[in-house]
Amino acid sequence: MATIERKPLLLDFEKPLMDLELRIDQIRELATENGVDVSEEIRRLETRAKSLRQEIFSSLSPAQRLQLARHPRRPSTFDYIQAISDEWLELHGDRRGVDDPALVGGVARLAGRPVVMLGQQKGRDTKDNIARNFGMASPGGYRKAMRLMDHANRFGMPIITFIDTPGAWSGIQAEHQGQGEAIAYNLREMFRLDVPIICTVIGEGGSGGALGIGVGDRLLMFEHSVYTVATPEACAAILWKDASKAPQAAVALKITSWDLKNLGIIDSIIPEPVGGAHSDPVTAAATLKQALVDNLDELSKLSSSELRERRYQKFRQLGKFSELQH
Repeated sequence: MATIERKPLLLDFEKPLMDLELRIDQIRELATENGVDVSEEIRRLETRAKSLRQEIFSSLSPAQRLQLARHPRRPSTFDYIQAISDEWLELHGDRRGVDDPALVGGVARLAGRPVVMLGQQKGRDTKDNIARNFGMASPGGYRKAMRLMDHANRFGMPIITFIDTPGAWSGIQAEHQGQGEAIAYNLREMFRLDVPIICTVIGEGGSGGALGIGVGDRLLMFEHSVYTVATPEACAAILWKDASKAPQAAVALKITSWDLKNLGIIDSIIPEPVGGAHSDPVTAAATLKQALVDNLDELSKLSSSELRERRYQKFRQLGKFSELQH
């Protein structure tokens, strides 16, 4: 994973922390220039900075977690694949004339085990984002994903998917090409696969775009990722005709990892380094790799029929509730 030194990209709620860290740097620089020992003062301020960082990132609102999930420097599908796999070979095309760069995948080795990895890929800058359609896959992207999953099933390789999209591409051309059918087909077909499937929300899991590669035996989610039926902005525009009420919608939608774990939608939360995955991508990747290996070890003990039945029952239980009579 790249370790190029770049100017930090600050979110609004991080500014008090950055001001404190800037003050520490200034004191250290002045002390060096004047030959003054201020180690005790620096130690005190560093302790305060560490405490403030913990305080900020342990009490984020859903809207702030959404900002982290969309952070331009948050590790992407390619970042994680390259960091956690022993070998990696990207495969292209849906065999119908399309190779969608918004959804990537291929064969890899994870801790020595052959697997197929795939996921949505956002860009790093405006030019790259336009080329990859901001991680919003076309019907060809979902058909490519299904082709790779069929390949995995044929050769007995577990499937690892990485979810990171605001939603599937909703343009007129996508509808002409059968967007709804492509996603629905994937939903149905993933239930019949005989191999273990682990899905991880690494950033933004939006609507049917996420579901198109989201039917698995285990659904993991990074701590500051979000998973939602619609973006808070879209929800606010629909309910209140006012997109500025997106923070209110984010609370109502229950988009955070903790909300979804409590609701039984996801299976486990992958902790992130304090400051978010982008602040320490190497540690984030190592934590993800361990979670994937542990889950694969458990799922590999099950037969194909057990995997299919458990997968089916898992999704049958989602949204199930009972009304209490008073």
